[in-house]
Amino acid sequence: MEEQIIKIESVYKKYNKGETNVIDNLSLNIQKSRFTAIMGASGSGKTTLLNMISTLDTVSSGQIYIDGHDVSGLSDEEAASFRKEKLGFVFQNYRLLKSLTVRQNIAVPMSLIGKSDQEVDQKINKLAEYFKLSDQLEKYPVALSGGQKQRVAIIRAIIKNPALLLADEPTGALDSQSAKLIMKYLVNVNREFGTSILMVTHDSLAASYASEVIFLKDGKIADQIVKQDSNEAFQQLLARKLAKVES
Repeated sequence: MEEQIIKIESVYKKYNKGETNVIDNLSLNIQKSRFTAIMGASGSGKTTLLNMISTLDTVSSGQIYIDGHDVSGLSDEEAASFRKEKLGFVFQNYRLLKSLTVRQNIAVPMSLIGKSDQEVDQKINKLAEYFKLSDQLEKYPVALSGGQKQRVAIIRAIIKNPALLLADEPTGALDSQSAKLIMKYLVNVNREFGTSILMVTHDSLAASYASEVIFLKDGKIADQIVKQDSNEAFQQLLARKLAKVES
């Protein structure tokens, strides 16, 4: 039996003094080393779900397990420690530190977990070569294109070998060609490094690179599709399913 990277049991997230269920009795299992995308209309609960999985928000009731750890009842300090040790993040707006070089930006997660400068530099050099950024390491983020910034963000997210990589609209600020390149890199991170990836996106093109897609509607799972076709055929299927879920 495959191990689960995410296990969600009867989770509710309530707002407005308990009158609104943003997440409504949701249960979900995701296996390790999968690339999973979550789609849904605005207000479907996908961002709230991602925030709870990432320990940036708490459940109203129910349990969430990440890599075998129950993260539902962590204190703020425990949640911060868990994120530092177990999770990697890629955001739509990159979140690179403007005052640091590319190398220094990438090094931040490793320095937080106490790795030596030599080990950090070796890993940075290796990953920068893989992501074709070796000639950008001493530059500052302002000198990079959007696609390059997102590649830096991916390296920063995976350099500590996280149990789970969380991507929030990673192509949302990119042109179509840069978006395709970023998605190809994420696929490679999943397949070649074995990194489990959970991505939230509204874009059927981005989602078509995932191995499975979960649709949310009104805080519940409306559909779940495993990829069996080419990217192009899968994208068309996802676009039709999203239109149906949103209607």
